[in-house]
Amino acid sequence: MDPSDMRTVFISDLHLGSRGAQSERLLAFLNRIQPDHLYLVGDILDFWRLRSGWYWPRTNNRIVRRVLDLAAAGTRVRFVPGNHDELLRDYTGAEWAGITVEREAIHDCADGKRLLVLHGDEFDAVVLHSRWVALLGARAYELLLVLNRWFNYLRRRSGLGYWSLSTFLKHKVKNATRFISDFEQAVARDAGKRGVDGVVCGHIHKPELTTITGLVYANCGDWVESCSALVEDRAGELTLLDGGRFPDSWIEVPRAVTEDLCA
Repeated sequence: MDPSDMRTVFISDLHLGSRGAQSERLLAFLNRIQPDHLYLVGDILDFWRLRSGWYWPRTNNRIVRRVLDLAAAGTRVRFVPGNHDELLRDYTGAEWAGITVEREAIHDCADGKRLLVLHGDEFDAVVLHSRWVALLGARAYELLLVLNRWFNYLRRRSGLGYWSLSTFLKHKVKNATRFISDFEQAVARDAGKRGVDGVVCGHIHKPELTTITGLVYANCGDWVESCSALVEDRAGELTLLDGGRFPDSWIEVPRAVTEDLCA
């Protein structure tokens, strides 16, 4: 997709402040786009990780500056905080340099579809009721990413391609697969009750664009592994794009894709 055809871009789970964040790939993506609307669908900043140790490379400053530049140039930027940057939910309704903070949002597509936009942690019983388990899970996931980087370093030295350990586990561990399915169904069911045509979320780091019970279900994925974005074109058509690993080309991802988009 040509960047000029992008009416709206949705991205989530950047986790800036975490060593797992793919900041360089994200910046390459942001430098290519100039949409009418940009939605930051939660976990943009990883306050959970920053509390335990400050990590903020210069690239993160450039990402923030690029988002501010987009807002200054006329892009409507809406920030829907997630559980990792939930502190910013206290500022719902505020506007900073053209960026509005919203607990959730309704997006009107060019073809008339109305999409509910939220992060999705509202539907994660672990985050809601067992916070210490969620924090432990976040630490374990980051450790898994470190192991994954070393594993893929050895694969590259051997002439092999990228392979995601965490994505493999998500797809193979029965409980993880069941959780993802239950999450998707719960989000779509809630959207149906609200009378909208679909929902856009993040949170579970699994990019998806499909239909559930007649409603559009779209998950932006993340910028830790998947490096994915949901894009609406000027006709209102939704597409999942991989713009992080291949910043000089746009790789369109078909509906119901479950593979690691960076593979």
